[in-house]
Amino acid sequence: MRTTAVKTYMQRVGERPRLLVKVETDEGIVGWGEAFNHGPDWALVPLLDYLFAQIRGVDPRRIEFIVRRLLQSSRFPPGALGLAALSALDHALWDISAKAADLPVYMLLGGHARDRVRVYCGVYSAPDPAECRDLTQRLNAEYGFTAFKLSPYRRDLNQGRWGETCRLAADYFASLRELSPTEWEFAFDAHAQIFEPYQAIQLGNALAPYDPLFFEEPIRPEHIPAWGQLRGQLKAPIATGECLYSPFEFLELLKVRGADIIQPDVCVVGGLLQLRKIATIAEAHYVSVAPHNPMGPLATAVNLHFAAAQPNFKILEYKVPETRWCPDPYLPRDGHLELRPDRPGWGVEIDEDALATDDYVHWERKLPVRPDGSTGYV
Repeated sequence: MRTTAVKTYMQRVGERPRLLVKVETDEGIVGWGEAFNHGPDWALVPLLDYLFAQIRGVDPRRIEFIVRRLLQSSRFPPGALGLAALSALDHALWDISAKAADLPVYMLLGGHARDRVRVYCGVYSAPDPAECRDLTQRLNAEYGFTAFKLSPYRRDLNQGRWGETCRLAADYFASLRELSPTEWEFAFDAHAQIFEPYQAIQLGNALAPYDPLFFEEPIRPEHIPAWGQLRGQLKAPIATGECLYSPFEFLELLKVRGADIIQPDVCVVGGLLQLRKIATIAEAHYVSVAPHNPMGPLATAVNLHFAAAQPNFKILEYKVPETRWCPDPYLPRDGHLELRPDRPGWGVEIDEDALATDDYVHWERKLPVRPDGSTGYV
C-alpha cells in the first residue's frame, strides 16, 4: 500500500473554523484527520501539501517512520503550525492502518483498557447560578453529563481588586454546589489569563473548599518552574498542557511536579503517536490525562480511541457537535461515549458531499484591553 494524495477541506463546527485532511492510497483506502486551527488557518493548506510531498509513495502503515521523518526533516523543531499539520496526517495514517486491518484504531493500540469513555461538557462561560443549573440539568437529561467545565471569572479580571474577583468566584461555586446534585463535578478553566502565580494561587484556593474537579491553566505555559511553585501551594488539583507541544516539554513540566492532570491536544502535539508517548511519560509520574478537545466530531473520535486504550486516562473534554459533514458523531449516553467495535478506523463517517460545499467561517481571538490601555491575555 502506498500514499497517493492529500486533500484539505476548510470547514466549520458551529462558529469555529476546522481543517479536515483526507489521505488517499493506491488501494482505495482513505484516512481522515483534523488539524488544530491556531489562527492563520489558510497557512495550514500549503504546509500540508509541502509535508505530504515528503511521504508520497510511502506505506501509510509505517506511522513511526513517517512521523519521525517529518519531525526530522526541518532544521529546527516544528512549532504550532507544523505540529498541527503533522497531527492531521498522523490521524489519517492511523485511520488507514486500522481500516486495512479491519479493526478499530484502539485495537492497534493494545486493545481497549475500558469499555466506555467518560466525558465532561465544556460550558466555558460562567452563567448566573440559576441559568447554569437549568443548562446543566438539560445537558444531564439529554446526554447524562455529570461533569462540566466553567469559567471562574464572574467579572472582567482586569478590572478592580483581585481579592474581589476571587471572592466572587468562590461565592459562585458555592451557589452551584447548593443548586446541583452532590455527585456532580465542576472544573474551572482560567485560560492562562493570570500573569502572577500568587494570584493564580489565591483564585485556585478560593475555589478549593467546594471541591473542583480541577483548576485548569491559570498561568502562561512558558516558565515551567512556576508550575511547580503553583502546584505546591494550591489546595485543588491543577491541570494544564494544551499549550505544550512535545514529550520533552511535558517531561519538564512533570519533573517540577507542575500538574496533577495533563491536557495534551491530539490535534496540537503531532498526533496520536506523540500523544501516546506523552501519556506514557505522565503515567510514570502518577499523573493522569484529560485531553484538551474543544474540537469537532473527528477529533473527538481520535480522542476516544486514545482514551479507550490509555491506562492513565481520566476524562475527555466534549462539545456537542454542530456540523453537517459528520452524520454519525459519537454522542454521550449516561455521560460516556460508547466504543464502536464493529467499525474499523475512527468509527465515524465523513460526508464528502457536505465537504464539497465551502462552509468555512473566519474567526480570530480578540485581546482584552486593560484600564491603562495595555492588552491582556486570552
